[in-house]
Amino acid sequence: MVYNGASFAVMMASPRDLHDFALGFSLSEGLIDTPAQLLQIEERNLLEGYELAMQVSTDARAAHLDRENPRLLPGRSGCGICGTRDLEQAVRQHPAVGAGCHTSHEALERALAQLKTGQPMNAATGAVHAAAWADRDGQILLVREDVGRHNALDKLIGAMRRADLVAADGIALVTSRASYEMVTKTASAGITVLAAISAPTALAIELARSAGVTLIGFARPGTHNVYTHPHRLLAGNN
Repeated sequence: MVYNGASFAVMMASPRDLHDFALGFSLSEGLIDTPAQLLQIEERNLLEGYELAMQVSTDARAAHLDRENPRLLPGRSGCGICGTRDLEQAVRQHPAVGAGCHTSHEALERALAQLKTGQPMNAATGAVHAAAWADRDGQILLVREDVGRHNALDKLIGAMRRADLVAADGIALVTSRASYEMVTKTASAGITVLAAISAPTALAIELARSAGVTLIGFARPGTHNVYTHPHRLLAGNN
C-alpha cells in the first residue's frame, strides 16, 4: 500500500478485487475521509507481489505520511494487536453509529442461507474468508473474499462505496470471528449490524456496545447470539 509515493503497509492478501481493497482499506484505516480523496489507483505486478500505488488529495491524511518510516501500520496477525506500540494506538475508539435500520431474525437466516453460493474461492480452496452485504430483507447484494478476514471486510467496504450502497440500511456478514478491529472497521463504514459465524472477542463486544453496533456471533442456520443493541433485530419481517 503506497500513498503519493510513500509506503504505508505490506498486507498478505488474495490478488482479487484489489481496487475495492485499496478504497476500503484507505477508508477504514482513516487514511482518507471520502472516496473522492482517492484520486487514482495503479496496480503494479511486481516479482514479490502487487503494489497498489495510490494518489490522494493533499487534504487526506495519507498525503502526509513519513517517507522515512516505510511501515507505519503494525502487522495484522492473530488478534490484530500484536506489534502495536501502545494500547491507545491498538484500540481505536469510534464515535457511535447512527440509528440504522430494523431487520429481522428471519432476514439474517435468509442471508446466511445465500452466503455459501457467493464464495467461489472458498469452494475451490476451503481456506478463504468472505464478507457479505445483505439488505434489511436478507438479500445478499455483494460478497468479497480474501485469505484475511480484515481484507475481506475492507474489500466489501470499498465495493459498497463504489456501488453507493447505504451502509446503515442492511447487514454485514463475515465468515470469521468478530475481533475488535472488525467492529472498528464496521463502525468506521457506518454499518450498524455485524454478524459473524464465529465468536466475538470480549473487546469486540465492548467496542460494539460503545459504538452502537449490533453485534451478532455464532450466526449459523437456525441459531445466533445477539451481544449488543438487539433492538435492531425484530421478530418477523418488519
